[in-house]
Amino acid sequence: MAGLFISFEGIDGVGKSTQADLLETWLQSQGKTVVRTLEPGGTEVGIEIRKILLHHRGDLTPRAEAALFAADRAHHVASKIRPALERGEVVITDRYFDSSVAYQGAGRELSQTEVRDLSLWAVGGLLPDLTVLLDLPADVARNRRNGSGTEPDRLESEKIEFFERARQAYLDLAKAEPNRFLVIDAAASVDVMQEQIVNRVTGLI
Repeated sequence: MAGLFISFEGIDGVGKSTQADLLETWLQSQGKTVVRTLEPGGTEVGIEIRKILLHHRGDLTPRAEAALFAADRAHHVASKIRPALERGEVVITDRYFDSSVAYQGAGRELSQTEVRDLSLWAVGGLLPDLTVLLDLPADVARNRRNGSGTEPDRLESEKIEFFERARQAYLDLAKAEPNRFLVIDAAASVDVMQEQIVNRVTGLI
């Protein structure tokens, strides 16, 4: 039996982890086995790559960054995501390849097509059944991040223009693939967002 693959996307500060937590709890209440994961860092190899990507303070070129994300994703899919799906489980990931298209493609101003092609090659063409895009203006999301009390990582420390480009790229991706994406206004209450997500997922399980 094939499983269900759900990814959560959006710029930093939109509440992806909170909504992923709520969806996991709801799915488990429906008797589903859920595998929660994230990118980068969803495997032991990925944890080491994550340290470089998010906490390395030296020079890291945009193409090297994109390649490291692709390497993490290739191992992540082969060792964790595909096996879970083959077991018929539900996989929820906090970020997947759309993040690379938005952040490395648009944010870093690389070719979005090249970044997407690299990512799809890395995952063997595996697409999520549903991608939940939580959308907020970049300045609002930054204010949320700044109010969290946590030290920003290397990507979170980027200028506001970086996140504005990434946000627009996400919206463009969602417009191009409306059947895969569920776009949610992340300014709504936590409960309202959860209800919208559960309603969509109910039609998939």
